Amino acid sequence: MKQTIFKSLLCAFLGAFVVSNAIAEERVVATVNGQPILQSQVNAAMGKRGDFNAALDKVIDDILVDKAIKESKVQVNQAEVNRIVEDIAARNGLTYGQFLDALDYQGISLAAFKQQIANQMKMAGVRNQAIQNSVDVTREQVESLGKKMMDEAKANGTEQKVIGKQYEVRHILLKLNPLLNDDQAKAQLEQIRSDILSGKTSFADAALNYSKDYLSGANGGSLGYAFPEAYVGPFAKAVQTTPKGTISAPFKSEFGWHILEVTGERDGDRTEDAYRQKAYEQLVNSQLQDSAKDWVKALRKTADIQYFNK
Repeated sequence: MKQTIFKSLLCAFLGAFVVSNAIAEERVVATVNGQPILQSQVNAAMGKRGDFNAALDKVIDDILVDKAIKESKVQVNQAEVNRIVEDIAARNGLTYGQFLDALDYQGISLAAFKQQIANQMKMAGVRNQAIQNSVDVTREQVESLGKKMMDEAKANGTEQKVIGKQYEVRHILLKLNPLLNDDQAKAQLEQIRSDILSGKTSFADAALNYSKDYLSGANGGSLGYAFPEAYVGPFAKAVQTTPKGTISAPFKSEFGWHILEVTGERDGDRTEDAYRQKAYEQLVNSQLQDSAKDWVKALRKTADIQYFNK
């Protein structure tokens, strides 16, 4: 009787010990974008004599790669896969039929071989996306490096002057509101443009009376001289394509509807812009090269990784 009770207590104790160990083993050691990583996952990756930190990093990397693949919108073109298969056969001096025989001899079906190639192409696409997304260049970095490069060029006597065209522009802006939709704004600007062309009013008076860019409107619509890149895309395009002295047709930007007139052109010094562009390219290329060396690390730059008692 006592022996039976002892065995029951021993079994209960051992059971509790095993359960408590399992619970301890299942503690969360890290999270990746909120997804928990359990001690047991790390132990499985670590093996009997593995390194805990290395195993944890491997689990994290596997999660990030799997997530990147699932979220990837990389599309594999089947025609490109077929072309690659034919190219592999040709580079090995085999006809397509001989290549199929070689695959069959190795126990590999053509469908399985094509799937391997498709997977490799998809992984390459995911890799490229990860590398591109890892680039993080700030305006301050560009300004600082650009100034340094320009100062060094001046000191060495190697500064290269860059000249670009500046445009003097005046415009009239109508902003959309519940009482003014796209069609109405465009029609109103067409009428204002017609009145200016017919001499019923001047551009300056129309800007003062109608433009919702009140600062320039008070100055006859003038925006002064600037490089086209200073403006948003549609406005910059209109500046560059509207002949000097003519009034553009109404066009829309993110700010509303405009008409504009180019009133002057001149050459401007774009040397600082050129060095800023060089600085930007240098910073981006440097980061791309670093990320390309280990693209999985690039995934970590955009991931939220939290460690607990690492």
